[in-house]
Amino acid sequence: QVQLVESGGGLVQAGASLRLSCAASGRSNDAMGWFRQAPGKEREFVAAIGWIFGNTYYADSVKGRFTISRDKAKNTVYLQMTNLNSEDTAVYYCANGPSLYGQYQYWGQGTQVTVSS
Repeated sequence: QVQLVESGGGLVQAGASLRLSCAASGRSNDAMGWFRQAPGKEREFVAAIGWIFGNTYYADSVKGRFTISRDKAKNTVYLQMTNLNSEDTAVYYCANGPSLYGQYQYWGQGTQVTVSS
């Protein structure tokens, strides 16, 4: 059974950095993704990484500010976020699926990121 546990969220000021972690156990698919959902909005894709080759894919809104990476030894995926702004405020979810660009099958419980201006 796949289990994804996010951590690292919190309250930061605009311009600050934050790193989210996703510990994965029982991972069955190659793609690991980060999504977010702001209050009153639909969940949106943020970034994804292929576990085997480390290929990455980003939403335009975070390119150049966010970096996704993985540590195979720790079975953990990270999302390094820099130059945060109020529009980045959301619950961030980690997900696992067969393709970086397709549907994700397994989801974590989410971690809250709040950016104050």
